[in-house]
Amino acid sequence: MTITTYAAAWFLPFVVPVCLYVMYTDLSRMKITNTANLTLAGIFVLIGLIALPFEEYLWRLAGLVIVLFVGIVLNAAGVMGAGDSKFIAAAAPFVAPADLAQLTFVFVAALLAAVVTHKLVKLTRLRALAPHWTSWEQGKKFPMGLALGPTLMIYLALGFLYGA
Repeated sequence: MTITTYAAAWFLPFVVPVCLYVMYTDLSRMKITNTANLTLAGIFVLIGLIALPFEEYLWRLAGLVIVLFVGIVLNAAGVMGAGDSKFIAAAAPFVAPADLAQLTFVFVAALLAAVVTHKLVKLTRLRALAPHWTSWEQGKKFPMGLALGPTLMIYLALGFLYGA
């Protein structure tokens, strides 16, 4: 992995609570809040100055803007939700560009696990633990925060364990 262990160690403890909150709000309300997305971006703005060389920090901030623009276009086309696209943009600067292949594998695994888990819980008595969650009644819509949050957490954890 290209992300440094140093950067992952700085980012991980601040990012985990936000990702857990995103998972919860998307499951319970089918909403990834602007507060969560702004908090995630703010963490990068502050901690990125410590964790990354300044030139790389600036390039990754530029990546946030580019990914946000692409997300807005995809949202306008009805491909993804606004909260999902904003979360992806806020998460983008945490990822070393050279790690996109690894990130893709992590995302696919997290998405498969999230879909299977959500469907299984929805069909079992476990659903009674949170009977009023909006995500249970959404038909084909899926709370992507359940996959996006773990993707960022797992990526950073792997970076901490196996980073440069």
